Amino acid sequence: MGSFSVFHWLIIMIIFASLIVPYWRIFPRAGWPSALSILMVVPLLNLVLLWVVAFKKWPGDA
Repeated sequence: MGSFSVFHWLIIMIIFASLIVPYWRIFPRAGWPSALSILMVVPLLNLVLLWVVAFKKWPGDA
């Protein structure tokens, strides 16, 4: 009862990928480094970062 099976690790990897990959594509468009998307797996920090990205002035804005 103390260890994860391969199936559990697969589910965890899918969840992390679904959190990281979209932001890996969004952050460069906002003018930030892609590696910043790894912070999206940190609880509460991901919500703050999402709000900052939503309301910042993007490079394509006039």
